[in-house]
Amino acid sequence: MPFENSQAGADTPAIVIKDVWKIFGDNASDALAAIKNENLGKSEVLSQYNCVVGVADVSFDVKHGEIFCVMGLSGSGKSTLVRHINRLLEPTAGSIIVNGDDVMAFSQSELRRYRNEHIAMVFQNFALMPHRSVLDNIAMPLEIRGLNKNQRLEIARKNLAMVELGGWGNKFAHELSGGMQQRVGLARALASDPEVLLMDEPFSALDPLIRRQLQDEFMKLSAVMNKTTVFITHDLDEAVRIGDRIAIMRDGRLVQVGTPEEIVMNPADDYVADFVAGISRLKVVKAHAVMTPATADTALPDNTPTFDPETSLSALITAAIAHDGPLRIADNNGSTVGTINKASLLKTVIEGTETS
Repeated sequence: MPFENSQAGADTPAIVIKDVWKIFGDNASDALAAIKNENLGKSEVLSQYNCVVGVADVSFDVKHGEIFCVMGLSGSGKSTLVRHINRLLEPTAGSIIVNGDDVMAFSQSELRRYRNEHIAMVFQNFALMPHRSVLDNIAMPLEIRGLNKNQRLEIARKNLAMVELGGWGNKFAHELSGGMQQRVGLARALASDPEVLLMDEPFSALDPLIRRQLQDEFMKLSAVMNKTTVFITHDLDEAVRIGDRIAIMRDGRLVQVGTPEEIVMNPADDYVADFVAGISRLKVVKAHAVMTPATADTALPDNTPTFDPETSLSALITAAIAHDGPLRIADNNGSTVGTINKASLLKTVIEGTETS
């Protein structure tokens, strides 16, 4: 029976995507066989089999409570990929495990229960029902679940307050701004208390200021609620800002997976390097990435400014300006693990401004 492992320990991944392919077209199986046997490219698959490769052999894990951002340009396959996790799309091949359950093995009734109780999705276009009030929109998953009206409205009010829209419950979607509608969409997703949250470019249609405000609110909610989140975006600034890790896709394939710092500091190829060329390293790069590891001979004056390994490059530069010597990097026990001098800070900043 599914869902028995829904509370699996934090030492196992919440989501495991393995060897997933999605090929659109009537000859998808033949096209996949040809890709594997003859190493065909996307254009050849289209011309020979009239099929489109949406996702190509993608594998990754998502940790419990992690915000895992999947990003890429339009047509890279990121939105197609996320729709496999709740089986809005059926993969041509591959496996999808969520909290220990094989999503592809679910019957239709199990799939409905999975979508209603264990996973929720926030769409780019808000997807609010125009004939329902804000409260009724939020309460809709609970209505499907069979909760009585008083219960579901009470939960809806709590979630509406959580996204700072208390008092707007009796309004309709057309009476709300775009940013407010997206907050309602988020509240609706959270109302069912899902273990996994899927967000498909939820803020991309909003003005930059509203978008940043919602990013802030989402990060605060995420820290409190600890939901495992797969967040789709085409904006690297957004991915770097909110993601614990980032997966970059191109032409349906996964190019690189890593923390924002790893991707900015060590892009896997020219494609990723072009993506990160305009990203400021000041708040992404941390002390541990630029420090010189301490040795038994490392000796520093007692008044040396000390920082932990997660200190941002921006804070380190500010400290270096005010201090002539190197900076000390220490672990939680106060032991020196590395040093940073002005030359290494300057080198990191200069390399981060290169665009060629």
